[in-house]
Amino acid sequence: MERLSVDSIFSQSLESLQDQFALWGEPRWRAGQLMEWIYRKFAGGFDECSNLSKPLRAKLKEKYSFSLAPLVTVTGQEHETRKFLWKLEDGNLVESVLIPAGSEEGGRHTLCVSTQVGCAYGCRFCASGRSGFVRDLTAAEIVGQFLGAEAWHRRQSGAKDDRLLSNIVVMGMGEPLSNYENLMRALSIINAPWGGNLGARKITISTSGLAPQIRRLAGEEPQYRLAISLHAAEDAVRDQIMPVNRKYPLNELLAACEAYQRAKGRMISFEYILIDRLNDTPRQCDLLAGIARRFHAHVNLIPFNKVDGCAFRCPPPDVIQGFFAHLQKRGISVTLRQKKGGDINAACGQLRLRKMGEGELSR
Repeated sequence: MERLSVDSIFSQSLESLQDQFALWGEPRWRAGQLMEWIYRKFAGGFDECSNLSKPLRAKLKEKYSFSLAPLVTVTGQEHETRKFLWKLEDGNLVESVLIPAGSEEGGRHTLCVSTQVGCAYGCRFCASGRSGFVRDLTAAEIVGQFLGAEAWHRRQSGAKDDRLLSNIVVMGMGEPLSNYENLMRALSIINAPWGGNLGARKITISTSGLAPQIRRLAGEEPQYRLAISLHAAEDAVRDQIMPVNRKYPLNELLAACEAYQRAKGRMISFEYILIDRLNDTPRQCDLLAGIARRFHAHVNLIPFNKVDGCAFRCPPPDVIQGFFAHLQKRGISVTLRQKKGGDINAACGQLRLRKMGEGELSR
């Protein structure tokens, strides 16, 4: 299998393909036909692109790879959260999570995609970095998760033109903004009318708090949504669970968020994993409410999902409900996420670690 790289067809823009087709003496508009096969018909290879000539398909095979990472396993049940584990060409494993909005047919489906194998940022509640950072994903490997989920759906449903995904959240394995160039390239393809055709406002980028990259993101043209993995509302607590806070403490992070909000004029959301007797106290709730009000932000409360080898616990249900109710009383827009996926190792990186521990795969 050829490695997904800069020469993968999944990392190409329409313009780059048009230029290549022109060099081959082919009409530039044929590049649009190829993109339709990839992003509308979800073709499995160049040979399926039947309205392209055989000589052109031969040139494409020589120039570009057309290989999606094989699906190692999928966990979860129909209409529930699904976890996908993909095996990359070099043997590394990466995860995506499919999250339905409800059980109704035709409902919203969000895919949580990864940007790195492992993670260098070492958040203590997260499984992604427990085996360390391995490497960044290429743009093609990020796009490949989107295409792979769609291909899986077509196999399951048997529908040729049935589109599954309505939203993307970049919140899987790794720190998205530390793989900035590849992420922006991948999202431009997923967002483009000739590509995934997913509106920028349907795409959310999450970060643990890389302040300089947040400022850089503010200068990007697409109106991607921004989510901050906050998880504590003061430095003394955040330092304990998120090492990135020592480099970019809350005052610096929140200043970058203000710069982003001034540039974009868009709401920021804060992700907040509730951890028993650490960040679930009344003081943390009041501080979080103050930050959320400052930004007119939405807060996503997430009960902690158990991670192998981590001593943290999920708070009792009454503490979770009390924290949620207090934010509501303070006038904060808040969602309490149901614990979807704990039974399928849906905490980021958990399934990968278990498969590696079982010795089923080389990495």
